[in-house]
Formats: sequence, structure tokens, C-alpha cells
Amino acid sequence: MNKFAALATVAALAFAPTAVFAETTQAVHEVTEEAAAPVQLNAGTMLYASNGYRIAPIYRVNTDGNPQVILNGRLITVPVSTVSEVDGKITTSLSKKEVATAK
Repeated sequence: MNKFAALATVAALAFAPTAVFAETTQAVHEVTEEAAAPVQLNAGTMLYASNGYRIAPIYRVNTDGNPQVILNGRLITVPVSTVSEVDGKITTSLSKKEVATAK
């Protein structure tokens, strides 16, 4: 009987990682699909930095889809590749200082 209990334990351990791996893989696919969704950029929407601070409202979106903001009296184009939606807010991975020094 002890051999059977040991064998059952080994069998249970052998199949457990497969189930965990399948759940993890599914979760990764769900996150990737959410991240792949395009961000809806509209003029007037506030642009936030990755640390949660406000940068400036989006002045307009150019033909390439890049949002443009007016910061320190300058029209600055923020690369759309750095923009995502985090907790319902349009967020760039750049800091306010990085956006201000962009050309």
C-alpha cells in the first residue's frame, strides 16, 4: 500500500506543473492581447507620465497617430510607440522631462 501512495504522489506531482504552465500561458496570452489593442487618442485627453504625473492635454493627433502636446510653449510630438492605456489613463513611458526635451 505504501508503494501505491508514493506512486500516486509522484504521478500527482508530475501532472501539476503542466496545469500551472497551461494557466500561466493562457494568462500571458490574455495580457498580450490587451496590450496589443490600439489606444484611442483624442484631442483634449490628458497625457500622463509613467509615474502618474500629468504631462499636458493632447493638443492634436498627427496623421501618423502620434499625439502632440504643448509644453513650455512648444509643440512636442510624443511617439505613439511609447503610449498605452493604464487604468483608463493615456500614459507614456517617457517622463515629463524626457517629453520636454524631445524635438
